[in-house]
Amino acid sequence: MDSVNKTLYIPLFGKAYISRRGILLNDPMAERIWAAEGFPLKGKSRSRWLACYMAMRAAVFDRWLREQLALDPAAAVVHIGCGMDSRCLRVDHGQGLWFDLDFPEVIRQRRRYYPETDRYKMLGSDVRSADWLSPLPGGNAVVVMEGVSMYLRPEELSGVLSRLREHFASVRLLMDCYTELAAKASRVRSPINDVGVTQVCGLDDPRAVEGSGLRFLRQRDMTPEELIRQLPGWERVIFQTVFAGRFARKLYRLYEYEGGAL
Repeated sequence: MDSVNKTLYIPLFGKAYISRRGILLNDPMAERIWAAEGFPLKGKSRSRWLACYMAMRAAVFDRWLREQLALDPAAAVVHIGCGMDSRCLRVDHGQGLWFDLDFPEVIRQRRRYYPETDRYKMLGSDVRSADWLSPLPGGNAVVVMEGVSMYLRPEELSGVLSRLREHFASVRLLMDCYTELAAKASRVRSPINDVGVTQVCGLDDPRAVEGSGLRFLRQRDMTPEELIRQLPGWERVIFQTVFAGRFARKLYRLYEYEGGAL
């Protein structure tokens, strides 16, 4: 795998570590895959604080997706940048179609652990390609794009969102983004540096991509208080101060969009 693809092991480790502790996220598949793969992470990428953040981010995405599927149970789910994540197991509600997308080499790894079914399919493609959407139905879609936007240039991100809006009758989208400050800092001080990534992009203004046809709705809380309260004692205090404070929000955002006849 190239450096960008190797970043998938950072959230995988975080989710496995937190799941073993029995807080924030129940993810036995992450535990299983991490134990089997044994990828040699080092430095900040193995931080307990980053692990908490990765698991909390996944839990927030999961909760948002459940909310959307409660509103539209038949909507297709599209998980862009799925990596080895088990969201298709954690959130699946037994209805509609689910598509997990990542680079072909990632999907080849993923197929060792996740079998396809009539409802669940994996797509090996670069999200920037215009072709991967072709086999997908054109009805309503709920899209999660976790840990992806920062690896796309602004014009590439706008292109991805435009193609989503053009293909589906309606789209609901949740994506996390670095700010421009975080993108600059990540060149020298970021866990992704530990797997060789030094170039990322930030998005300060969520409305900057509205030319894609998707409307910005709101900024979501990446570190909700009810999840922070699950952390024990002194860990909760440190996490609340360092990772959920004002400075943290200057670095990392969670944006929600919609488009079409919802």
